[in-house]
Amino acid sequence: MDHAVHNYVYFTYYDTYVSLFLKAGHLLANRFSRLWIVRCAFKYIFDRYHAKVLSQSDVRKIISIQEDLIIGPDKSTRIIPFPYANKIILEEPQFIAVMDCPCRLHRKNGCQPVNVCIAVGRTTAEFWLEHCEKYHARKITQDEAIRIIMDARERGCITAAWFKVETGGRTSVICSCCPCCCGGLEAMRIGRKLDENLSIIAPSGYSVEIDRDRCKSCGKCATVCAFNAISFKSGSDRLYDAAACMGCGLCTEKCEQEALSLVKDPDKGEPLDLDLIRETLG
Repeated sequence: MDHAVHNYVYFTYYDTYVSLFLKAGHLLANRFSRLWIVRCAFKYIFDRYHAKVLSQSDVRKIISIQEDLIIGPDKSTRIIPFPYANKIILEEPQFIAVMDCPCRLHRKNGCQPVNVCIAVGRTTAEFWLEHCEKYHARKITQDEAIRIIMDARERGCITAAWFKVETGGRTSVICSCCPCCCGGLEAMRIGRKLDENLSIIAPSGYSVEIDRDRCKSCGKCATVCAFNAISFKSGSDRLYDAAACMGCGLCTEKCEQEALSLVKDPDKGEPLDLDLIRETLG
């Protein structure tokens, strides 16, 4: 019952909830970070509300899926390395809705467009349509959802699947947020003030590989990287921090020389690749 009430409050007061959560997080991390109870509170929240970064290929497969897919935590821990919200549940995945992004709404000058948060599956999508009219919730097709996500990626937005205990720990909400507005990235930075290993976001399962013969050191990859994983020293010496990279793939898409590619990285867990899941876990 408490989960249902929390879920209702969360989605019907989306932007206010996110705004208050981030303000409280900054206050606690900046002034009370040494208190044991504050650290425990952060861990409690981060165990129950988090995201998995998605590559372009992997999110296309999620949005295009035609059949139900249910993978329990006993098989999904390498993909979603969290103790509670960790189920891959896509029921009636063709039923999709989109509504306004709370991260952008609560910013004074949030980025546009706002109508970019996507729910995959009837359970969450229908709730949005029934209760989130003020956030301009509307039903869309799979093709429309893909267009929204690809447009966002073209503008440098990171794609992520969000999991939350109150929504059954399921894969349902697909976020396309910009680094300057994203509440998830801000929450991750807040958490790391207390513990450098505390994260609300899991990497995609990929790292970036470079073809140095193709690379022209144009710097576009460093510009688009929200995780400061790519930098250039002395103008042309490209530095790559694999530990910082979340494998979103935006740098590979921006590289006009096609010098960058995503490769599976065992240190980053398994990708949320539905083809791979069907083959090995289904």
